[in-house]
Amino acid sequence: MIDFELTPEQQEEIKAAQEFAEEQFRPVSRYYDEHEHESPLELIDKMWEKRGESMFRLGLDPAAGLRTEELCWGDAGLYLCIPGPALGGAAIFLSGTKEQIGQFLGKFNEGKPKWGAMAMTEPHAGSDTAAISTTAVRDGDEWVLNGEKIFVTMGKRALEDSDGFVVVWATVDKSAGRAGMKSFVVPAGTPGMRVEKLEKKLGIRASDTVTIVFSDCRIPFDNILGSPEVKKVDKAGTKGFKGAMATFDATRPIVAAQAIGIGRAALDFVKETLQKEGIKIRYGVPRQKLTALERDVMEMEANYKAAKLLTLRALWMMSQLQPNSLESSMAKTKAGLAVTRITQKAVEIMGPLGYSRKYLLEKWMRDAKINDIFEGTGQINMLVTARRVLNYSRDQLK
Repeated sequence: MIDFELTPEQQEEIKAAQEFAEEQFRPVSRYYDEHEHESPLELIDKMWEKRGESMFRLGLDPAAGLRTEELCWGDAGLYLCIPGPALGGAAIFLSGTKEQIGQFLGKFNEGKPKWGAMAMTEPHAGSDTAAISTTAVRDGDEWVLNGEKIFVTMGKRALEDSDGFVVVWATVDKSAGRAGMKSFVVPAGTPGMRVEKLEKKLGIRASDTVTIVFSDCRIPFDNILGSPEVKKVDKAGTKGFKGAMATFDATRPIVAAQAIGIGRAALDFVKETLQKEGIKIRYGVPRQKLTALERDVMEMEANYKAAKLLTLRALWMMSQLQPNSLESSMAKTKAGLAVTRITQKAVEIMGPLGYSRKYLLEKWMRDAKINDIFEGTGQINMLVTARRVLNYSRDQLK
């Protein structure tokens, strides 16, 4: 039986996250949206000092999802600035050895703020990960990486500190397709790795997004995650590819939680504004007797709650060590669609108030869209969901 009941300690963690979001994120949310590449240094230091507190503790369970929701209710871009190993760390934790986990993640409990990142997307390989062209060639006791990665979230910060790292997906044998795809940990400061471009974005502007170029970048042989052997496992995929997908199975529900946090921020704003104007939403009234406004608000609430339940389910399954590939894709798909629709409808309902930069509503609409794009677009996750439900292979359903 699925149980989402929270312990008193977890309730306190979520309350602390909500208070931090309201007191620390919200007051500076507009500033860092309008000063895109200015780093929130004081806030980062404060978050790093509090890294031992429960609200910033890493986790893949329903409580972690609810903490993420609260923080992204405050500001999704600032949430992404929280020091930590991030998606790259998830890849190391899920695919690395105990020695690699200790070597690359052990440093994140000491010293100054540091970040990890993951580099997968390329100019000609977005959701089609099998088309990755970045190469990793073995040369004695080293791997030599060459290629270009784009849209690397927090890539700049990950490379600014000597303890940071980037997990890079590359092919060791292009002719082998997915079987040749492997992941490698490249520590910050490694010669041959550089930030080529800092993106200007529609939303989540407080976080940095960069292009990273690898030019004869040499790393130790032991920095590969998993086996270097190119060997197909079954018709559905390969060990290297499945390692990438396992990472997404773990992190897509957290992205979904980010989305529902933004969606709830917009929904709260609409309901609070309507309440101030004396407009009540009449629950329990037959649909045909509701106003168009009431129907819109109820639909927004239904989308939010459906996305939240799917997200909690996917996280609960992860916490129980149950396979959740289908559920994580469903949560990510629904949350991406829901937050896009909720924020757009909120702007529409509020009219000039929603469109004005005086309020954060238009920002939330811009922040929302990325959740339907990164870590697998909505279309790709729908495709993954359909394959799982119909029991079709990739070749059978494209």
